[in-house]
Amino acid sequence: MENESNSLDRRLFLGASALTLLAAAGPADAQHSGAAQAPKSAAGEAKRLSDVIAEFVTGFDLKAQPPLALERARLAFIDTVGVMLAGSRSEPAEIVCEMVRAEGAAAAASVVGQSLKTSPQLAALANGVAAHALDFDFTYTQGQLLAPTIPALLALAESSGATPAEALAAFMVGFEVASRLSRANPNHNGAGLWHGTGTIGTIAAAAACARLMKLPAAAIPDVVGISVSMAAGVNANYGTMTKPLHAGQAARNAVMAARLGARGFTASATAIEGRGGFAKTFARGLDWKPEAFADLGRQSDLAERGFRPKRYPCGGVIHTGIDAALKLREDLGARVADITAIKAGISRYALSRASEQYPANSEAAKFNLQYVVAYSLANGVPGLSAFGEEAIKNARVKALAGMVAIAIDPEFADAAGGDYPTRLTVKLKDGRTLEEVRHHASGSAQYPMSRAQIEAKFLDCAKEAVSADAATRILATLGSLGDGPRFDEFWPLLRRG
Repeated sequence: MENESNSLDRRLFLGASALTLLAAAGPADAQHSGAAQAPKSAAGEAKRLSDVIAEFVTGFDLKAQPPLALERARLAFIDTVGVMLAGSRSEPAEIVCEMVRAEGAAAAASVVGQSLKTSPQLAALANGVAAHALDFDFTYTQGQLLAPTIPALLALAESSGATPAEALAAFMVGFEVASRLSRANPNHNGAGLWHGTGTIGTIAAAAACARLMKLPAAAIPDVVGISVSMAAGVNANYGTMTKPLHAGQAARNAVMAARLGARGFTASATAIEGRGGFAKTFARGLDWKPEAFADLGRQSDLAERGFRPKRYPCGGVIHTGIDAALKLREDLGARVADITAIKAGISRYALSRASEQYPANSEAAKFNLQYVVAYSLANGVPGLSAFGEEAIKNARVKALAGMVAIAIDPEFADAAGGDYPTRLTVKLKDGRTLEEVRHHASGSAQYPMSRAQIEAKFLDCAKEAVSADAATRILATLGSLGDGPRFDEFWPLLRRG
């Protein structure tokens, strides 16, 4: 790893041209309105975004971060590693691990929840799939943008001997870069085009890996440029095994981008905002606001905005439907059996999560509003077992799901920004109706999960893959991440005996 970060820097000779102006605010192919200011150099020229990111990555000071940001970064590790351990037992993770074993790569990094070690790239791939397989990982603004970051960092940290503090700082760097990309293209996911986990997530995770590898500022524009070309993921694959593959692919590609960039592999320094770059491709016809990068390094979005841990292991857009159903179940008690009709009023975007076809498997059930509403009314809080074969085949749940009619609610038809409201109305045999409206889901700033709840979620997830003793020790390490000098005793705990 030392050789990678100290490679002869050919970029010093290739990057001496004048700074390229940032792409316009507003739609990515429109002229700049002049209403907002993008980052500027000392000479008043617009800075290349890759240079802005490079300065931030190399100048990031962990000791100067707000205590709340540090606390949230540790919680992010707890949440991610927990769902990764549970996800390691999923079918998508098992299939990927079969492929990884067949590759026969040198054993340098642990695959979380498995007995094997493999190359950093393949470990990042397998870890990323496991982290996202259950759709239980935390969300930020436009879905699980950070899903690839910790899977990539764990693989790199183990193979390079990085310290816990270095891993913590690298995650925080990745979070801030993901946040600026999301703020710059706020309808990236909501327009129904891309899956930000695989697009924004790749670039952010690559920046995090560059930080962990201690790459010089001159190398980072290449890392960013490489990662932009490797960004991929479309919404068409929601409800299939390919959705978690987006996270695994992003984690693997982030490691690859950082390691190639360290060796002098070149890419465009304007791959985000330049001709044919991220903005012109992924944000074409959508909002593009490069001024979002102006406060990078001056404001901690991790502290100011936070993230939303998930209470339920399924698509976040349908969580308000679950919350509403649970409240109605509480109010109805035994009268749940008297329900004759159910109507769910939702936003246009959430409508893409509704299907007239009853789910045939776990992946489909996790994104089916009718199913989760029916399950919650019948059984209560949907945990990991709610998306198993037995639960999906349950006759009572099937009958309730068949009663659910979906409609766009005029009050919040165009709702966006991370929470998607649901108005749930049930009609009873005696003709009475009950209604419950939820604008914000459990885990949001309005209904936050406590640290104790997140730790309980971790332990519940971890028991799927490791012993209770190992789970407790993993939790202790992550809960004080950054305080200990080494990870030596941590890595064996993550592997299944």
